[in-house]
Amino acid sequence: MPEPNLTERQQKWFATVQANLAKNTGKTIDEWVAIVRQCPETGQRAQLKWLKDNYGLLQNHGMQVLNELSGASKAWESPRTLIAALWTDPASRAIFEALDAAARAPNEVLQTARKGYTAWSRKVQFAAARPVKGGKLMLGLAVTPDASARLASSKNESWSERLKARTLLASPTEVDAEIAALLRAAWEGA
Repeated sequence: MPEPNLTERQQKWFATVQANLAKNTGKTIDEWVAIVRQCPETGQRAQLKWLKDNYGLLQNHGMQVLNELSGASKAWESPRTLIAALWTDPASRAIFEALDAAARAPNEVLQTARKGYTAWSRKVQFAAARPVKGGKLMLGLAVTPDASARLASSKNESWSERLKARTLLASPTEVDAEIAALLRAAWEGA
């Protein structure tokens, strides 16, 4: 049995998106994959725009089709593989491991893996982290930026819009009592 990589709420949402693709668009996933194979674009964002511009396929269904085409939908079944591929730099991996231990300290925490970041959820996502060049880590939290002087507004991040604040961590020692308290506050709100 695959390791859980989605909360119950996320599983229901994805199942709804998948179930509604043919109903909402009149085409099955296989028909959409055949269409996108004809796309002249190679980048995912460009392909998504092409699907929208040429077929009216919006973000959620477009990503469903592109994930099916690339095999990314199967990658979600193996969070350990995603995490190993994401956290390859030894310095950022060390920060990630310290952060993971702190994020999992409260009960009822599910670590979820994505291609570009790792997240922690209760019922909904309360924190996420992605590696940054130079052996650093960007942490996003479901708290407001005014919760700590260490936090800034979370802008242009691919994780949940619930994560309103972020901070750059450059060492495992920066995953300290203050970061643990911020994680706990974010967890309590999830």
